[in-house]
Order: sequence, then structure tokens, then C-alpha cells
Amino acid sequence: MVQRRTLLSLIVGVIATGIGLVLALVHGGAAAPNLLLDPGPLVRWGLPAVKAVHNIAMAVTIGALSLAVWALSPRWKAAYERAFSIAAISASIWTISALLTAILTYISIDVDAWGSDTFGQRLWLFLTQVNLGESWLVVIIIAAVVTVLAAFVRGPVGVLFVALAAYIGIIPLAASGHASGTAGHNLAVSGMLLHLAGSSMWLGGLVALALIGPKLGDNLQAVTQRYSSMALPSFIVVVFSGVVNAWLRVGSLDNLFGTSYGQIIIWKTIGLLLLGTAGAINRLRLVNRLADSTRARSTFGWIVACEFAVMGLVSGFSAALARTATPVPQELTSDPTPAEILTGEPVPPAPHWYTWFTDWSIDPLWLTVGVFAIFFYLAGAWRLHRRGDRWPWHRTLLWIIGMLILILVTNGGTNLYQTYLFSVHMTMHMVLTMVIPLFLVLGAPVTLSMRAITARTDGSKGGREWILWAVHCPWGQFVARPVVAAFIFAFSLIVFYYTPLFGWATRDHLGHEWMVLHFLMAGYLFVQSLIGIDPGPKRPPYAVRLLFLVVTMAFHAFFGVFMMMGTGLLEADWYGATGRTWGQSALLDQQEGGAIAWGIGEFPTLILAVVVGILWARSDDREKKRIDRNADRTDDAELNAYNEMLARMQKRDTETQPEPTPRDE
Repeated sequence: MVQRRTLLSLIVGVIATGIGLVLALVHGGAAAPNLLLDPGPLVRWGLPAVKAVHNIAMAVTIGALSLAVWALSPRWKAAYERAFSIAAISASIWTISALLTAILTYISIDVDAWGSDTFGQRLWLFLTQVNLGESWLVVIIIAAVVTVLAAFVRGPVGVLFVALAAYIGIIPLAASGHASGTAGHNLAVSGMLLHLAGSSMWLGGLVALALIGPKLGDNLQAVTQRYSSMALPSFIVVVFSGVVNAWLRVGSLDNLFGTSYGQIIIWKTIGLLLLGTAGAINRLRLVNRLADSTRARSTFGWIVACEFAVMGLVSGFSAALARTATPVPQELTSDPTPAEILTGEPVPPAPHWYTWFTDWSIDPLWLTVGVFAIFFYLAGAWRLHRRGDRWPWHRTLLWIIGMLILILVTNGGTNLYQTYLFSVHMTMHMVLTMVIPLFLVLGAPVTLSMRAITARTDGSKGGREWILWAVHCPWGQFVARPVVAAFIFAFSLIVFYYTPLFGWATRDHLGHEWMVLHFLMAGYLFVQSLIGIDPGPKRPPYAVRLLFLVVTMAFHAFFGVFMMMGTGLLEADWYGATGRTWGQSALLDQQEGGAIAWGIGEFPTLILAVVVGILWARSDDREKKRIDRNADRTDDAELNAYNEMLARMQKRDTETQPEPTPRDE
């Protein structure tokens, strides 16, 4: 049973959610009747209320599954089972609330449909043929699948995939709502994706921790510390993504303080800061005393109860914001340009050499990935330094350089102009797949993780355990094999550019994000199979590695030449329709992209070949030194044994040779 204080905290959180929702709806005007097509009070009040329930249920589902993956051990049966009970119940509420949200959303759009004989047919068309409806249908299906899986799956690896499925349910939500507006769409989608993921892990994890806490016993301190290690990065992500999303919709300080939408954002910001402060108090003052202090446990419980109240207010504010008109219009102007219709943004000025560094198109997702990757790498190296272990400084430098290039490529001028110029897109592709992996692989992140992260002994899986699983699982071993990695590296070009994948990555921001991830990982696996230091499947001899490199790069060069000679424009209704007035024609630019695909690959290939040659020479030197050391240690036992074998063979041949026959005189 749930403890009385926890139950009281939940009730307070529900009441606070209602208060925050009503306050924000009234203040923002979202509850006021629409003068033209009013869907009625049921929709005006019911839709944001159901959306608030939906957001909380989704967050608790993700939070409970995240704790099961990261913080709990299957050996703690009571706590482990409670985590899945919480996940299954909240996922079922998530499914039902998603269905109700989809229905009320449709009624708010088609106010005449409610009560008509064709309501079911029209609702089905909305769910299957309209982008917003399709997004909600996907969410409903994912939530239903997570509900079933959370009730039956218990193995750590299976739970990991259930948690990933729950996180995937965030993606359609990130692409809908205010984020679906054409203006600033790409920035809004990435920002909302980060915001939903971070808040679900942070706030949903807190609710799940409070509900699981009574079953943890002496393990409460350890689990709370592990939750805190998730909560702090999540809080930073929520704050950063919240600033990005707010600025897109508010646009200026005057709108922030002078409009109801901006004022609700201020309320929400204050609530988030209060939650962050309470979390910091728990982490810095109370967590380390939970194991042996009853007073610390009591104080911790009351702080969590207060957090529930503030969390409820913030959830109500968030649900109301989704129904409140933004100060900055999210739609296009009445006379949009072709570029604005396609991309949501006007055509940028003609590029110059300096614009690659001065003009930016921020992608919050990859900016966050790059910054956190640098921070955690430095933290690992510093941990080794503090305990007296040595970590090569050049590996740290190479990792930082690789991540800085990744940040520049995905947020700088390359990301801005790749939307309009195929040649810039190809430059981005080549840097992602051939330049950045060189630095990252030589940084040896897996080896650093193995040395810096403390191994767990209680049956739970932390960072070290999950990284080892990813490296040694059958699928990880398969894709890391040199033949497979080379195949993925080479044939990804054909599969991507000559299938609908290229169109998806060009038109859909989520497709673009997938493209960046795919080519980065394809390049990383290929380079790792050739010169990697981190553990992986057995690598072939160096001569075979050079053969793989030559064959793969020959295929790469063939692709570049084929594109240079091509006379058909890829994605002509995009690159040929942006309306830019500077630069060469779209076809010539595409042919230049083929030259870039051929040319940029030469220099990294040369570097890879040199590195493979150096490693080959060092391997031979090590083998010679090993043989010499063995000879010194055994007094040339191997050589003496070999000479004795030759002597025995000669003696045997001499003994078996027939005597010569004397000649007749």
C-alpha cells in the first residue's frame, strides 16, 4: 500500500494541477468562448484538462521505466514489481487520455461534427489522413503497446526497449501543437523533443520514486542518488529547451511581461526553478543521510510533497499554454515566399567564407548532445586523474575537437545553408561520416567509461553495465564487424539518396535528425573497425583492413563521379523550388556536391591509411619485442628447438638414404 504521506502528496498534486490549469486558462483567455466557431465549454475546459492528465501519465510512465532501467535491481522484487505496476497503470491512463485528447482536438477543429451521423467516419479520416490526427493515433498505439509490455516484460534488456518505446511516444507530440507551426518549425521540434524527454525523466521519475520509496527499505539512499544523477541533467535540458521554446513564441521581453502568454511562462519558470531548488536541497543536504537518519527521511518526504504541489501547478500551466494564443504568430504571412512555404524561413543571404562561422541555425538537440558529451568525457578523465590514474591528454583533445566540429556542423552555417544547397548538404554528410568519427574513435570513449565509471554489484545496471552490454551484445558485435561496418558505410549512400529516405530527411526535421545520427554512427563503426582502440569484435589483419578501406573508398569515389555526371535533379521540387536568387543552378550545385563527395573523402582516407600503416608497424614491432623477450627469458628455447628439429630431420634423411652401388670394372 502507498504510505499516507505519499497518498496525501498525490492528492495535493492533483488539486494543484487543477488550480494551475484554471488560473492559466482564465488568465490566458483560452477558456473564453470563440466568437466564430465555438466548440463549447466541454472542449474549452475538457481538452486542456485531459491534456494535463495525458502529460502527467506519460511522464510517470517514462519515469518509472527509467528508474527500472537505471536505478533498480531485479533482486529487490517488491520495489521492482511496483515500478512496473506504476508504469502499466500510468501507461493505461496515458492511452485513454491520448484517445480523449485526439477526440476533443478533432471536435475543436470541426465543431459541426459532434452529434452528426458521420462523426465516426470523419474522426477516422482525421486520425488517418490529417497530420495532427496521425500524430495522436501513433501516440495512442505506442501508449497501448507500452501498457501491455510493462505488464509482462521483466528482463533488464526487455525493459530497456520498453522504455525506449515510451520515449518514442514523445516524438509525435514534439512535432504537433505549437511546434507544428511553419515558422521556426525545426527549432521548435528539437526544443519540444528535449523539453518533453527531460521533464518526463525528471518530474515523472520523482513521482515514481515517491511511489516506489516505501518498498525500497535500506536501498532508498542508493536509488535516490541514482535518480538525482538523472534529474540534474534533465533539469538543465528542461531549462535550456524551455528558454528556446519560449523565445520562439514570445519573441521579445515586452511580449514576455506584457502578454498573458508571456506571464504564464513566467509563472511556469518560477515553478521550475522552485522544483530545481528543492531537488538541489535533496541532493546536497539530505540524500547522503537517508540511510541512517530518520529526520532526514522525514524532511525528504515533506520536500517531495511540496514538489508535488509545485509540479501540479507547472503541469496545469503547461497544459493551458498549449491552448493559449502565442504573441508571435506561428503561421506564415499572407504572402509567403517559396522558401517560407518549404522551410518556414526566408532565404538567407548569399554565403561567404565567413558565414560558415558567423551565421547559425541552432539545433538544440545536437547542441545538447555535444555539450553533454564533452562534459561527461572531461568528468571521466578528471575522475581518473583524482585517483592517480593516467589518461592520455591527446585522447581528450581529440574527443573535444570531434564534438566541437559536430556542434559547428549541426548548428552553424552548414546547417543553415544545407537546406538550400545540395553541395552544402553533401559537405555536412561527408564531415559527419568521415571527419568527425576520426576524432571520436581515437578518443576511445568506451575505454574511458570502463575505467572511470564505478561497477555496480547489486544487480542493477548503470552506465558501465549498459555500455558493456551495447558493445558485447550480438547485435552490437554484428554491426561492428569490419565487413558489416564497411557495407553499411558504403551502401548507405545508395540507399539514402536514391530512395524516399532522402526526401523524408529533406522535408521533415525528424528525418533530418535521423540522417545526422545514422551517418555519424555509420562513420564511427567503420573507423572503429579499422583503427579503434575500444573493445569490439576481433579485427582482421592489417592488410585486410587496408583492403576494406581501398574498396570502400573506391565505391565512395564511384558514387561521387556518378553524381557529378548526373543530369537529373534529386528532390527537384525542393532544391529547385526554394526561390533563391544567388549561387549557381540547382543541377550544377548537385554536381558540385558529387565532386565534394569524391574530393572530401580523399584526405580522411589518406589519414586512415597512414594510421592503419602506423598501427601495423607498431604491431610488428611489438611482436618482435615479444619474441626477443621470450628468447631472453628462455635462453632461445624456441630457436634451439627449431635447430634440433632440423638436425633430426637431416639425420633421418641420412640414415634412410641407400648405400651407393659399386661400378662394374
